[in-house]
Amino acid sequence: MAQEDDFMFEDYFPSMVTSMGVERFLAELCFGFSLLMDHAKGLITFESLKRNTFLLGVQDLGDDELFCMLKQGDLDGDGALNQKEFCILMCTLSLSSMNGSEKLLEQTT
Repeated sequence: MAQEDDFMFEDYFPSMVTSMGVERFLAELCFGFSLLMDHAKGLITFESLKRNTFLLGVQDLGDDELFCMLKQGDLDGDGALNQKEFCILMCTLSLSSMNGSEKLLEQTT
């Protein structure tokens, strides 16, 4: 049996979408983005992510792991995540573990 520490935030996304609905869920993702972003740049940068890792419960991640997180979601190659990239990344991570993911993807696009 998995310990509570083994669960990642994304594991709760399916139940959040079900209880909140797609629009409210996306609004919550946008709020999460605003908590993690560098407010001067309007992006999640390496520095802002590193500064806010405690919000994600991943304060023990090293620099290489944080860079990998950014790289995974960085669709335009600028080294940071804009709000759209962040939302796509979070939904993609969650969708990979959900049943019926095509239905949710259709609702969010």
